[in-house]
Amino acid sequence: MRKISKIKIGKNIQKIRRSYGYTQERLAEEIDCSPRYISDIEQDKSKPSYENLVKICNIFKIGLDDIFSEYLDVKENKPLKYSLSGFDVLEQNNKNTIEHLIMYFNKEK
Repeated sequence: MRKISKIKIGKNIQKIRRSYGYTQERLAEEIDCSPRYISDIEQDKSKPSYENLVKICNIFKIGLDDIFSEYLDVKENKPLKYSLSGFDVLEQNNKNTIEHLIMYFNKEK
């Protein structure tokens, strides 16, 4: 088990938010806070409350382990899960490109 000096989750929250196509303003509205607060969280200037972490998880249908993945000894590749979460809202030509890339890289194994 590695030593953790300071937990920083801002970048993870930002990646998750962006992968779902949310702006800081939209997320702030959904969890009933200011966009500045979301910005401060994403820059690790402020820590979200437990209540806001739960709201974020419920909005994006994720678990806390998705936010804290780099600090947990988890065997699954969690970042891949949320990085593809916006796949269903892409234009068809972009979906096709991603599918072809996945097939190509799987053949390389």
